[in-house]
Amino acid sequence: MASQLIEVTCPCCKAELKIDPQTEAVISHKEAVKASPIGDFNQAVADLKNEAARREAAFQKSAAAERKQADVLSKKFDELLKQAKSSPDTKPVRDFDLD
Repeated sequence: MASQLIEVTCPCCKAELKIDPQTEAVISHKEAVKASPIGDFNQAVADLKNEAARREAAFQKSAAAERKQADVLSKKFDELLKQAKSSPDTKPVRDFDLD
């Protein structure tokens, strides 16, 4: 009684399985060939060099924003101080007073 093997492709890993229907067992297993994540080594090196330049540009942008942030906070503080000095009679609204 020679049984016919069933060939199935795994939906997850794309492996080819040969299954015996009588014994319900996997008789043969062949893994799918996976493509290399890096197609070209020279392209991968160039991408890494470009990544370093991109990181440096992002750092410079962040550093410039941080330097500018001090000036912005100083101007906001000066404006609020000026407002507080121009109307010293008003009390600040507290969260407790709103209830």
